[in-house]
Parts: sequence; structure tokens; C-alpha cells
Amino acid sequence: MAYSAGFTPHPKVSYANAAATGTGSEAEYLEIALTEARDPDKLRELLDESLPTGLDIVDAVEARTSGLADRLTASVWELRLEGVAPEDARRAVDLFNAAETVEVQRLAKNGMRTFDARGAVAGLEALETGLVTGVAAGGEAPAVARAESGVETHSPQPAASVGSTGAAGAAPLAGPTAQPCAILRLVVRHVTPAVRPDDVLSGLRAVADLAPPVPAGVTRLAQGLFDEETGTVTDPLAPDREAAVALSMATPTAAASQAPA
Repeated sequence: MAYSAGFTPHPKVSYANAAATGTGSEAEYLEIALTEARDPDKLRELLDESLPTGLDIVDAVEARTSGLADRLTASVWELRLEGVAPEDARRAVDLFNAAETVEVQRLAKNGMRTFDARGAVAGLEALETGLVTGVAAGGEAPAVARAESGVETHSPQPAASVGSTGAAGAAPLAGPTAQPCAILRLVVRHVTPAVRPDDVLSGLRAVADLAPPVPAGVTRLAQGLFDEETGTVTDPLAPDREAAVALSMATPTAAASQAPA
């Protein structure tokens, strides 16, 4: 790994648009500068060996293009609302989508700030769900990394155990229980000020008085360049993969053209 110069050298690691504390993620990216070129797969293995259990690098790509942060223009989030009936969630989503603006407040370091949570939302829908029972469950939610010397990687973070009450680390309830659970799918653009999933939840409370009885479970499913035509979030590492393929195809041709007759 490369380090900065000066009296207090620091590793050259750059995080781009990290998820907020308390949320899970399957799409976290970072850039790592190396002192020499390394095979992306080997780098992924070395990083995995140095990380704690449950945080695994799942992909690594050589960075052959610049501007990774510029390719992270939107995120896809899943919001799990335990204790909320799906029909109530759909009604709230319809009201939110129909509104031109939805003002919410957030406490910032300079005091309370009011801003529009609606304009940044490119898509919000309530998915079909069923009931949840009183058995605690755990899982893994991945995160992603990228190396500046030419390698990008992806790694899962352990999700908090969630019981039927929705509280992190809650123990299973005694006896058979069931309660409604709504799941929302949110596509939000990265704007300034940033609109976070909890801001959208505040907006749902403002327009429809939707207030989950327990904290929502929030997981980022993807982030990347937002495609205006399809309304989808594309893979931000695709340009680097394409550049690597193009170079591998061009190199034999260039070598052949220089070979003596």
C-alpha cells in the first residue's frame, strides 16, 4: 500500500460516499493506492486475510479510468418497516410520490436545517411482503472497495440481528407471534444537501403520518451512475472492466505490428 509523504505518513485510501452509521450496505467503494501493480484477484485475497470475519472483499478491479466518485450519483436502498401494514406503506408512498416537495428537518452541526426530501428521490415503491414472526434473524450485507493502482473490490458487512420487534440484537420472542412488515425500495440521487433514507422516512411521516413502531432496517443494495432513461443504477466499475478488456485485445495486435518481417 502506498503512503503519503511528510512527517506523519498515512495510507492512501479514499472512501467514496460511505453509508451512514447504523445502516447495512452491499455497495461500498474505496480506492487504494499501491506502490506496485498487483493482480486484482491476489489483492482481494490479501485484503480478505487482513479483515475481520464477516467483512469480505468480493471483487477487485484495476482502476484504468478516473473519477470513481463521479460515477456514484445515486443509491438503491431497501427499507424494512416492521410493524407497518403493506397497505399503509403503499398509501404513504403514493402520497409522497404525488407531492411536489416534501420538507423535512435534520439537526446539523450549525443547528436545525430544513430541506426538500422529494426532489432527490428518483423512485420509491412498496414491495409485496408478508408477515414476520418472532424469531431473531441475522445475515450479511456486503460492501465494496477499489484500488487506485488499478484494483477495485467488494466486501460484505454483517447485518445486525433483528427480532420481531425490529430492535438490533433483540432476542426471539416466546411463543408463536406474527406482525405485518412493509418493505420499501428507494432510489435516491446523491445531491447537496444529501438526502438519506431516514430523511425519506421523515417525509413519509410528514405527508402520511407513517411512523414505524420500531427503527427501520436500512440496507444499501447498490450505488453507481444513475441512468435517466431506465431509472436504474449502473455498475460504477464497468468502465474499468471495459478498459481492461480493450487493452488486452489491443496489446497482441500492437506486438504483432512491431514484429520483424
